[in-house]
Amino acid sequence: MTGRVLLVDDDRSMCETLQAALGKRGFTVTWRMSASEALPVLREEDLDVVVTDLRLQGMNGLELCEQIVATRPDVPAIVITAFGTLETAIAAIRAGAYDFITKPIEIDALVVALERAVQHRRLREEVQHLRRVVEESTRFGNLIGTSAAMSSVYDLLGRIADSGATVLVTGESGTGKEVAARALHERGPRKGRPFVALNCSAVPEALLESELFGHARGAFTDARAARAGLLLQANGGTMLLDEIGDMPLALQPKLLRALQERTLRPVGGDDELPFDVRVIATTNRDLRSLVEEGRFREDLYFRINVIHVEMPPLRARGGDVLLLAQHFVDVHAARARKRVTGIAAPAAEKLLAYSWPGNVRELQNCIERAIALTQHEQIAVADLPDTVRAYKRSHLLIATDDPSELVPLAEIERRYVLRVLESVGGNKTLAAHTLGVTRKTLYRKLEEYGATEAKQT
Repeated sequence: MTGRVLLVDDDRSMCETLQAALGKRGFTVTWRMSASEALPVLREEDLDVVVTDLRLQGMNGLELCEQIVATRPDVPAIVITAFGTLETAIAAIRAGAYDFITKPIEIDALVVALERAVQHRRLREEVQHLRRVVEESTRFGNLIGTSAAMSSVYDLLGRIADSGATVLVTGESGTGKEVAARALHERGPRKGRPFVALNCSAVPEALLESELFGHARGAFTDARAARAGLLLQANGGTMLLDEIGDMPLALQPKLLRALQERTLRPVGGDDELPFDVRVIATTNRDLRSLVEEGRFREDLYFRINVIHVEMPPLRARGGDVLLLAQHFVDVHAARARKRVTGIAAPAAEKLLAYSWPGNVRELQNCIERAIALTQHEQIAVADLPDTVRAYKRSHLLIATDDPSELVPLAEIERRYVLRVLESVGGNKTLAAHTLGVTRKTLYRKLEEYGATEAKQT
């Protein structure tokens, strides 16, 4: 990461040497030999970081730091001195310095400090503008995001909103599948009519049929009165079948027939009752795998998968992490009646680095927790959960100079296949697509690796 640097030092040769060395590293360096000469440059030019010597004629480096904080608080300052005492470091930090480097200067150490300072400034700028971006960002219903992945979702949802076709929304837990379903309902011609949701995994199997289709009086013990099922309650509107991958296999043929005929027969009833609903199904399961394993009917799969919407995981949405985080800050700070305005740059860096296996739901919980804990106007690293603070991104790296540590090509392939499967949340269909192999080939490899019970979500 490179940027525009203002160097302030009363040693001309030092300025020229650092300008040449940093220029080779991609930095654009302007230098001045006093704080009084540097201040006009600071006011007039767009800078990323200031590097100042501690001892300057006239205004010293600490006083310059105080001026930078007062006039350009967005520009971090790095103080360089030959006097690397603890007292000097504390004084520099109190004056507003971002970092502290001692002489003799090691170029590599200075470059690392500059890169961190530039990244800090850019993250701070992004965080400061998030509230405006949240208000102005492209949305579809309550979905928030400006990433390319979400733009593709918005485009598809916009094109199918007016359609009555059945939609299958898939994605990992916490990616906003139900939010997308509600957005489709609100954008479509059925807006204002019922939106009824049924979580197929939350209702006991013995009650699910009655819940969905209703029952006649006397159909079973305690059925003292007839009751309309959710499909009839949603008549004219939208029926959301959430977590349809968990629907009992025995009930699937009856649902298939109802969707095909647009009529249903309540439990214990004799008459076929017509209904008119748009059906949206969601799941975090790999339905193709369930079909092949005999745990989900293939004909029902094709019936609900007329239009497929895949919700991207949060780790694939880039800067949307901070956009959503700022939105949750506003929401939960208002609920808690706390004056929390945003996220400090170091905390934002942690949020961007984390993989978010729980996706948007996990991010919301993280921010709600941080709002409860923070004692400042901005969320700090210390306010984040341990899992986020301590997270280190994993990489598939095999690099060594010791031939004895090198591994066979088959082992590299095994590690990569399992890494891809992990990164897509265990979705074997998506993993096979990413790897460029057939599902049959992927299954064979997993059997070879002894990983046939890999998580399916």
